[in-house]
Amino acid sequence: MALIVHKYGGTSMGSTDRIRNVAKRVAKWARAGHQVVVVPSAMSGETNRLLGLARELSPEKSTKEVLRELDMIASTGEQVSVGLLSLALQSEGQPAISFTGWQVPVKTNDSYTKARIDSIDDQRVKAELNAGKVVIITGFQGIDEHNNVTTLGRGGSDTSAVAVAAALGADECLIFTDVDGVYTTDPRIVPEARRLGSVSFEEMLEMASLGSKVLQIRSVEFAGKYKVPMRVLSSFTPWDIDINVEAKSGTLITFEEDKNMEKAIVSGIAFNRDEAKISVLGVPDKPGIAYSILGAVAEANIEVDVIIQNISKDGKTDFSFTVNHGDFERALELLRTKVQPEVGAAEVVGDPRIAKVSIVGIGMRSHVGVASKMFKALADEGINIQMISTSEIKTSVVIDEKYMELAVRTLHRAFELDQAPQA
Repeated sequence: MALIVHKYGGTSMGSTDRIRNVAKRVAKWARAGHQVVVVPSAMSGETNRLLGLARELSPEKSTKEVLRELDMIASTGEQVSVGLLSLALQSEGQPAISFTGWQVPVKTNDSYTKARIDSIDDQRVKAELNAGKVVIITGFQGIDEHNNVTTLGRGGSDTSAVAVAAALGADECLIFTDVDGVYTTDPRIVPEARRLGSVSFEEMLEMASLGSKVLQIRSVEFAGKYKVPMRVLSSFTPWDIDINVEAKSGTLITFEEDKNMEKAIVSGIAFNRDEAKISVLGVPDKPGIAYSILGAVAEANIEVDVIIQNISKDGKTDFSFTVNHGDFERALELLRTKVQPEVGAAEVVGDPRIAKVSIVGIGMRSHVGVASKMFKALADEGINIQMISTSEIKTSVVIDEKYMELAVRTLHRAFELDQAPQA
């Protein structure tokens, strides 16, 4: 008997019929002798609906007080999901009980709308599992030290599921979603994209951080930190599929690198159009200038991605970086009103119409010329590169947003990702 955590996304929970199918699938695993914990998202579109209502009543800037109330509102979507799924399981004859994040409890910090998990108390959950029940826990949410409800940010249910799996010492965390695994890139852009049977934790972490929407990056970070085995698979296969077949379907996120992995120089193409570029121009080139700019941005809880500083000329330099598209206006205002006067910059400009395209692969460690092959492929298509960022197993470029899909198709073809690597 194994302890398995199931996570179901909003599409999987999108209607009462789909919730019934989830219940039948979960009951199948429980009847096979497994202890099962389920972490579902809110029903598809529900969180957007709730936050839309909130913005009608409070369109002003997001103070900490406003963010606290947004978390109170957004968290109700998952509470509905767990209650409905528990009822559906009970109708299947499977004992089940649902908990909110504060009932477990899932303890977080107080960074409302972007909270991070500090700890999870497993006692209540384990007691119910040992009593023969399926336990259903709200994803996406927790509670801070002052008993305020918090949420983990978009995609937070993935993080909740992996964190619960880590706290319980689960044998595996199954991420059921609307796709049947991790692909070499988005099949909607490249129809020839190929599903990967397995992908290393490092590659998945890079893909998630670079824009792949299959898994939320913090969930992959949690999995890596606590060595939680993960599998991405589809919730739209028939619920009564043989459990032994289902247990080996989808894409396995593995921590054991297969020697064959390096035969594929590049495993996937990730992209992200949800970023914007900001440039601080004419900055005095002196020690501490990077901190003066990025320190203020970090204090505003704005994450920075690609960073580049130009060569100094006449004692001045230009400093550019990317931020999430949703933080663009706030970051721009902060830099213009506070940072620019303090550091003596000539100008702060922004471009919200960029995209980041990346190649990822463990094989890049042992092969030379991968980046140059990427740059040549893009140059042959007339695609200009604005910024470059590299690590041991990835190379990312920032380009004009209008060329993003062309760049993805070009790189997928250049690295022959439609073909499985030779054994």
